[in-house]
Amino acid sequence: MCGVIGLILGHVGDDPNAPCKAAVAIHEALYFLQHRGQDACGIATCAAGGRVYQCKGNGMAAKVFADGIRIQDLPGSMGIGHLRYPTAGTSSNAESQPFAHNGNLINAPDLRRYLDTVAHRHINTDSDSELMLNVFANELNETGKARVNTDDIFSGLPKLPGVLSTFSLHLFLTSPFPLLLIRANGGWACTAMIAGFGVLGFRDSYGIRPLVLGERESDTLPGVKDYMLASESIALRQLGFRNIRDILPGQAVFIQKGHAPVFHQVQEPKAYSPDIFEYVYFARPDTVMDGISVHASRQRMGYKLADKIREQLGDEVIKDIDAVIPIPETSNTSAASVSERLGKPYCQGFVKNRYVFRTFIMPQQGARQKGVRRKLSAIQTEFEGRCVLLVDDSIVRGTTSKEIVAMAREAGARKVIFASCAPPITAPHIYGIDLASPTELIASGKDRFAIAKSIDAEEVIYQDLDDLKAACAELAPPNGPTQFEVGVFCGKYVTPVPEGYFEHLNQVRGTKRKYTTPGQTASSGPTTAVSGTQTNMNGSAHATAPGGGKDSPESLRNGVVSPLIRDDISLHNMATEPERR
Repeated sequence: MCGVIGLILGHVGDDPNAPCKAAVAIHEALYFLQHRGQDACGIATCAAGGRVYQCKGNGMAAKVFADGIRIQDLPGSMGIGHLRYPTAGTSSNAESQPFAHNGNLINAPDLRRYLDTVAHRHINTDSDSELMLNVFANELNETGKARVNTDDIFSGLPKLPGVLSTFSLHLFLTSPFPLLLIRANGGWACTAMIAGFGVLGFRDSYGIRPLVLGERESDTLPGVKDYMLASESIALRQLGFRNIRDILPGQAVFIQKGHAPVFHQVQEPKAYSPDIFEYVYFARPDTVMDGISVHASRQRMGYKLADKIREQLGDEVIKDIDAVIPIPETSNTSAASVSERLGKPYCQGFVKNRYVFRTFIMPQQGARQKGVRRKLSAIQTEFEGRCVLLVDDSIVRGTTSKEIVAMAREAGARKVIFASCAPPITAPHIYGIDLASPTELIASGKDRFAIAKSIDAEEVIYQDLDDLKAACAELAPPNGPTQFEVGVFCGKYVTPVPEGYFEHLNQVRGTKRKYTTPGQTASSGPTTAVSGTQTNMNGSAHATAPGGGKDSPESLRNGVVSPLIRDDISLHNMATEPERR
């Protein structure tokens, strides 16, 4: 899961001194999507003559772009931006995006051999996205055209049989050839910049991953419009974009320089099935996805969860509850609804440290556990001598929940009841969220009583799957989603899953975990190796990224250990200039 952005300004200006800088708006939009990825980020823009400029690196947006200082070096009236959330892949600085994807190709070695022996294309990094980009470019090259038109963009489809693309992709092309949609099984929301031509966005045929488009009047040239694509509507709305619409399942949109958007159905739409975990946890509450308000859906989750709590615990136990306390911040809305429905006081019993990452999307389990107490602290007066009902969005591994229960008891709670707005998570997520392997999921093979014992709570109550789906479906517009992707709760996914794919995911996760450590968020600068760590040119050390170990995913793919410094050679990356840090 990650955040993607694509922008093309109505005011097309090639003068480097003109105020036609797409990077300014893209940089601002990244902050509204930062919750979708904290591992790495990047911006690429296109200026005069189709020249592409980029800045990318490991870390959050403020760090990579030096609080906006580097934006001044990204000219151009079109561009793309990306926030990376690491799944079962790597955290290499060279693979920070743009020019990468969030997920895994299960046949990367086959694609690499195809590009080498058939297409005769050089592959420079270990990124799956570079493989895909070269396959795309090779097929587009078969058109024999020096320039393509909009019809070519919508009609040309790469021939990649057997590829499972479970990714959220964000690519750009520096050649005159456009990026087109791959026919594959999986979930994706993609934006692409076609140098000197326009910006493209497309979505999988089930609508699993979100993508929206908005427009606004240009503030530098009257009478023309700017267009932006983004993962969530909040990024558009806060920047003044209106007439926001969802890119529909299987639909693509292309905005040519100086023209209005053109939409085309490039894949046959299948069952409209957004990933319900967006509504449970990942999306911001002030976002509207596929016509459904995330805030309103979480309200309904809370009401339905309250009914389930009353059904399972009974009125006598409900009477003993002194306060309903949310685990900030995703569950705040649902907890308020639980409080209202049960007639119990709503209390903010935990204080959130806003300067700590979202612990769920930290790369390693050790970092997540330590991050809980950095992120949350209990207000003792709200717990002392009380029976508290803690409401969280979900329970994944159980380690975070156990730590939270321990904090409540340390603050003096006499009883702790734990309620989850989501059903038990019993299966892997295959569409870009690295929840955990089945053996790590606390609900795998346990009932709610065993789970309560594991996290040291008196009771654990889960939302019913049908109620969760209803909480979202009841808010859907007439032409909106008809069902939801809920495979993590039942093991039934909306797309076909090839044989052996789960074993592949477990193998990649295990290798990644072996060669990463909790402080994995790296500097965006060049690095040198020192006894199993990397040391930045400014002297600060951090853990060695995957690629330095003999059994890392990269070396397992091609039999060669990749160097630690793996910057792109095709494009200048200003994020790696020591004097700019």
